[in-house]
Amino acid sequence: MSKLPLIIKREFIAKVRNKSFIVMTFLSPLLFVGIGVFVGYLSTMKAELKTIAIHDETGRFVNEFKNDEEYKYVNLSTIDLKILKDSIISQSYEGLIIIPKAEDNAQLQKGIQYVSNDSPSVSFTEDLEDVIAKKITAENFQKAGLDTLAIKNSKAEVSINLVKASGEEALKGLNEIKIIIGGAFGYLIMMFIILYGNMVMRSVIEEKTSRIIEVIISSVKPFQLMMGKIIGTSLAGILQFLIWAILGMSAMFIVSSMFGVHMGATAGAQAQAMETAQQAAGSNIGMYIKELWNLPIATILISFIIYFIGGYFLYSSFYASIGAAVDNETDSQQFLLPIIMPLILGVYIGFFTVMNDPNGTVATVFSMIPLTSPIVMMMRIPFGVPMWQIIVSMVILFSTFLGVVWFAAKIYRVGILMYGKKPTWRELIKWLKY
Repeated sequence: MSKLPLIIKREFIAKVRNKSFIVMTFLSPLLFVGIGVFVGYLSTMKAELKTIAIHDETGRFVNEFKNDEEYKYVNLSTIDLKILKDSIISQSYEGLIIIPKAEDNAQLQKGIQYVSNDSPSVSFTEDLEDVIAKKITAENFQKAGLDTLAIKNSKAEVSINLVKASGEEALKGLNEIKIIIGGAFGYLIMMFIILYGNMVMRSVIEEKTSRIIEVIISSVKPFQLMMGKIIGTSLAGILQFLIWAILGMSAMFIVSSMFGVHMGATAGAQAQAMETAQQAAGSNIGMYIKELWNLPIATILISFIIYFIGGYFLYSSFYASIGAAVDNETDSQQFLLPIIMPLILGVYIGFFTVMNDPNGTVATVFSMIPLTSPIVMMMRIPFGVPMWQIIVSMVILFSTFLGVVWFAAKIYRVGILMYGKKPTWRELIKWLKY
């Protein structure tokens, strides 16, 4: 009788009965929500009011700077510059704007200075430049005999209305929402792979250092033991994800009912419900929720599970091999970087290419490469990906896993009983030949 089911059962039960696993399964969603609320609260907090001194020798720009919740501008043009600079050093003022006299505007715009002990933000500097540039531009128009009022009235403000081919109104910023959703699933896959992969590696190291492994492999083959650890841990991860998915879908249904968005057979009442929601909320929140429901949710969730399993199997083979090759976690660090780098690359490729061109060559190629496909493809799916590309990507991923696990089993078989020697990359290559 195969020992593999027994090993899988042992690893699965050991993981799900762990107190930290149970606590984090139900606490993690609350932590994510809590962090989101906390970040949102911090973003609404008012910044400390900063006083900016102005020394305008021309007298033309003082009234152009308007106070707001963050900055207060004080006209100190009559005070000597040396005294003002000393005040900056003593931190009486956040900064000092110096506008010197000049023969013409061309010379003036090159001589303006901002003095501060701290480097100002890019947005603050751009705002200062914009205020001064508008004033100088208006003066240049007047000198040229141009009607500034006519120029101002001639400026057009265009707001493009997005409409689908079916005639429905489309929403701005929907691509950003899609990349956030795809990025969240891709990032979760990366975190799950690292988290559960490390669990597999630590489990192997613990059994190896405690010499329990010598007893275990007398009854089972090293390959069965490695696969049992990988599959058992992956099942625990899938269980954790399903619990999170149920909690997330429940929360989405609650939010949908709060904003009057109905699904399925009640779709005919969408227009009235949407209008009611928009009047009540004063925004397009209801329409955004409707668009979220129009995403390929089933494809996203099923693909997430499959890519998580495939990506986890692939990378856990590496983690198990590393755990068998070393005697402690410190020695494993030299081997972990090459494993983690493709995951990080997948995240960067996803965010920098998928959003701008989800079906472009770069995004498509990296969604097929097995080391990056679990992350990049998950970022592409919310934008709509042909089913054949998803199937091909999954086939390549699992085919690569079968090839990698064969090599990983060779390292695992040799390294599991190696003690007291720090392996090198050359040693690992030699083990592949045994």
